[in-house]
Amino acid sequence: MIIVGICGASGSGKSTLADMIRNSLTCESRIIGQDCYYRDHSSLPFERRVHINYDAPEIFDHDELLADITALSMGRAITTKGYDYANHVRADSDELISPPDVLILEGIHVFHDMRLRKLMSLKVYMHVDTDVCLLRRIQRDIIKRGRSISSISEQYLATVKPMYEEYISKYIRDADFAVMRGGHNRTAIDAICAYISAKLLAERFDA
Repeated sequence: MIIVGICGASGSGKSTLADMIRNSLTCESRIIGQDCYYRDHSSLPFERRVHINYDAPEIFDHDELLADITALSMGRAITTKGYDYANHVRADSDELISPPDVLILEGIHVFHDMRLRKLMSLKVYMHVDTDVCLLRRIQRDIIKRGRSISSISEQYLATVKPMYEEYISKYIRDADFAVMRGGHNRTAIDAICAYISAKLLAERFDA
């Protein structure tokens, strides 16, 4: 199984790039978002859940994500993880995910855990202007998550921008490949897919 990691700021186009890569490959591929592995805070009142820092690396259950990816790499199926953004609680299901030929991991802190990075065949960083990322985040949160401009602005200034500057911007040092202009960069998509296809072919030949 080939594992590709896609990291970058919120709104940088990680999900779009992941979709474009998956749709360009002819082999079986699967995308797993790190957002599905937020730690569960359902025991807290909603008012407290709203104000948790969802942009800090420790908000994710890195051990659970690593365990699932390790299981897939060993040929075992895992259950689907999910997250309810409106209520800020986990929304897992019993649906099984079988090991694909190519697994694409995307998230703002997907390079944070060295153990997970070591499993990746290719590490991609989305290098996009922060103003563009903010505009995309506003559009996404209003349309898909039903949030107001004031709540988006408050969160951006309180957690998103500080966490980007402290952690996310520095993950480019761990990347093998930096993508400019967002997830629709066709040249980058073609280059990444060519690498994946060649690596898959080499692995099958060695087997």
